Amino acid sequence: MADDKENKKIGLKTTLDMVVEGCRLPVKMSILPNEEEEWPLAEILSRKEEKGKLEFYVHYIDFNKRLDEWVLPDRLRVEELQFPKKDQKTPQKQNSSAANSRPTTPDRELQDKKTTVDRSESDSPSPSLLSKKLSLPEQSSPAGKLGGQGQTPQSQTKSNAGRKRKAIFLDEDSQDAPATPQPSAPPQQPRQTGSMSSSHDENIITRIKNIETIELGKYRIKPWYFSPYPPELTTISIVYICEFCLKYVKSRKCLERHRTKCTLRHPPGNEIYRKSTISFFEIDGRKNKMYSQNLCLLAKLFLDHKTLYYDTDPFLFYVMTEYDIKGFHIVGFFSKEKESTEDYNVACILTLPPYQRKGYGKLLIEFSYELSKFEGKTGSPEKPLSDLGLLSYRSYWSQTILEILVNLKPENGERPQITINEICELTSIRKEDVISTLQHLNLINYYKGQYIITLSQESIDTHNRAMAKRKIRIDAKCLHWTPKDWAKRGKW
Repeated sequence: MADDKENKKIGLKTTLDMVVEGCRLPVKMSILPNEEEEWPLAEILSRKEEKGKLEFYVHYIDFNKRLDEWVLPDRLRVEELQFPKKDQKTPQKQNSSAANSRPTTPDRELQDKKTTVDRSESDSPSPSLLSKKLSLPEQSSPAGKLGGQGQTPQSQTKSNAGRKRKAIFLDEDSQDAPATPQPSAPPQQPRQTGSMSSSHDENIITRIKNIETIELGKYRIKPWYFSPYPPELTTISIVYICEFCLKYVKSRKCLERHRTKCTLRHPPGNEIYRKSTISFFEIDGRKNKMYSQNLCLLAKLFLDHKTLYYDTDPFLFYVMTEYDIKGFHIVGFFSKEKESTEDYNVACILTLPPYQRKGYGKLLIEFSYELSKFEGKTGSPEKPLSDLGLLSYRSYWSQTILEILVNLKPENGERPQITINEICELTSIRKEDVISTLQHLNLINYYKGQYIITLSQESIDTHNRAMAKRKIRIDAKCLHWTPKDWAKRGKW
């Protein structure tokens, strides 16, 4: 019996020696809904042995990378081991927004048609439907504006390839949207400008989480992804971060010593908005370089497929905080370029995990569009959006557009009318995003020779319930901010 056990141990060790990088096999997941046992297929990304303890770093195929983790051998189903094939690579999840996306605009005929908003029940396709007709007049715009009309995606990619700055693009993590199938999206054309850019040539190091836990204020948070913090921080169990200046240290004692010297109780920069306990601070990436870099390092822990650079000069950061007697605690932020040729009003956006699913994601988005209204422009987030970011933006666009359509009033007894351009002016949402949202909601229909918006009573009731849940909204009266013309300012 003893010999059999010894032989089994030797056999298991021999089998585990065969489990190398690139191999695939079923692995028991530790984080599962309803605590169900599941053994999805996973790829081995790395292995390590410390103090006689063997561990494997696995990526679950077809699952988000935030679920990647170190596992012990007892969670591997080694009898179903698949060896890596020649030139095999981990299948990259197809950008669902691109795969499921619909055209950004309807047919040319739709652009030329003029329609009205019809509230009469008798003329609508069904007695239970509220029909609204929309006119979509043609609008000329310079190349590069409104998504670069007149340019093909290929020409845009070529024109962007020559730029030298790397993009500070961090995707929205999400926050408010439930885990539902991903919606369709307007075309997502990645850009290569700024201080954070997509990392297409992803190496094995950046695929492995390097920080185990961070402590930020009263929260301890498990990071989702790799972030290029100094190597000495990757060997400790907890990285301590000052919640006011975002400086990172190796121990609680260092943090306490730092707190005696740190005079900040709010983000540096100007407070441009305050209502109740919510405040927004505008931070110049050139004037507050260290804070901006630390903010990007922190954000990278929760944002995927990005490579961090340290050129924050071309960006403004808008940090949302919650106030209490101890100070202004960071909730989330978004950044935007001082000069954006494509009129992007957000370069990167993030709500920290402790504050997600509380409505703060939509509040950040709403604030970015409020700034665009002050600038007298339409804006759009930099593409591509993350999966959760797309859900948040699609939800915000849908609620904002439906709010306008539902509240339209007839004038002089006639059917109310509205155009796509008027919706853009009221919301500052870019035209392509408005049209793609209407298409996603299946609201555009061809009826009696005209394109109309058709809302069922059920859709209206669902919208009203969703709006009732949005307890916190941006109050434009509390925003004290003057847009700057950075083109005329010369140097940032």
